[in-house]
Amino acid sequence: MQKIIFYFLLFTFYFNDSSAQQNNVLISGPWAGNVELRTAMIWLEVAPSVKKVSVSFAPKSDSKITKTVIYKGELGKDFNPVKIELNGLEFGTTYNYDVNIDGKKITLPFKTQFTTKDLWQYRKPVPDFSFLTGSCAYFNEPKFDRPGKPYGGDSSIFETMAQTPADFHVWLGDNWYTREVDYSSVWGLNYRASHDRSYKVLQEFMAKMPQYAIWDDHDYGPNDAGKSYIFKSESRNIFKNYWLNPSYGEEDKGIYSKVSYGDVDLFLTDDRYFRSEDEMPDSINGLPNKDKEFFGKQQMEWLKNALLFSHATFKIIVTGSQVLNIYNKYECMQQYSYEYNQLLNFLSEQKVKGVMFLTGDRHHSEVIKMSRPNQYPLYDITVSPYTSGISKVAKSAEENNPLREPNTLVEAQNFAKFSFSGKKGERI
Repeated sequence: MQKIIFYFLLFTFYFNDSSAQQNNVLISGPWAGNVELRTAMIWLEVAPSVKKVSVSFAPKSDSKITKTVIYKGELGKDFNPVKIELNGLEFGTTYNYDVNIDGKKITLPFKTQFTTKDLWQYRKPVPDFSFLTGSCAYFNEPKFDRPGKPYGGDSSIFETMAQTPADFHVWLGDNWYTREVDYSSVWGLNYRASHDRSYKVLQEFMAKMPQYAIWDDHDYGPNDAGKSYIFKSESRNIFKNYWLNPSYGEEDKGIYSKVSYGDVDLFLTDDRYFRSEDEMPDSINGLPNKDKEFFGKQQMEWLKNALLFSHATFKIIVTGSQVLNIYNKYECMQQYSYEYNQLLNFLSEQKVKGVMFLTGDRHHSEVIKMSRPNQYPLYDITVSPYTSGISKVAKSAEENNPLREPNTLVEAQNFAKFSFSGKKGERI
């Protein structure tokens, strides 16, 4: 039997925002992601003046076994995100690594290391582990922000997260916020990703654990943007350049993927690339409008098959917008009723076990529970925001939402920690 237990921790922060990293050659990073049994990726961004980048790495237990991988991609552009793949690693092993730029080792104020996954299948009990998650990171840039009260709050939450033990972290979208000066050009989209990633307060946190991500509207393009956004292909390329997910959609479309850890599968979905505009009618002649798409046919087909293929105890569908909250009058999959009904009917008919939804966007956190006759309930766990403005539900239909689990509404900066433990058949 599997159990789900909810705990919420609320943090208060007292530090000022950290300014962008100042370095002549290193703009941001490094950090390790997509860490598997025998492979890992190192990410960093360097200045246009840089000519050569390499990574040297060795097992923590034996620094004499050092290898160096030289970056062979293009440099010298306005924006230079770098990905270096490390192969032939040993599973269940901690590695230290150093970044070398133009032949010089870069000295950093934090550790740079990663630990490969352990080969536990058919050999050991399911490992206990945890991950952090959340959404909506807004960094103020006054000359481009809207007039009035700054929308971004204190960013020291990332310092707290850096000191919170976990095996990895999942960004739930709105990981940076494009402004009018950004989303009207491809250069602007690159600028926002590069600028917001460079903040000093992020660097130790990014390096502390592997990072995975989905996007939502603000790091995809304009507010509420969907499939009609004219730079959606270019935005997808930028997402690929600034993250280290295992894959990015299929047929050069979308950014959906899957991450597995222990007995958990996280289905990282894309709620923007294929999405019909919110204004499209949800029903025609009293029937759900099949042309109003949330995930889109291609992604929905992948998701269904991926869920059936999965043998994970817990199957977490990660998406930017809420799914189950019928009182959400803004963006929710409920308002795309054809695909919503299709997905929930599929879960019921195929008796897919252990599914829950993990969502962001709302600028407050809560747990929505949907009971199902003769089946286990579905949960929609929303975690938001990191640093952006707070959206309170007072004096709205959501204030006393009967679907919300008691004492789970958090209207303050916050993040969540998911922990998984217990022996096989009794996982919590």
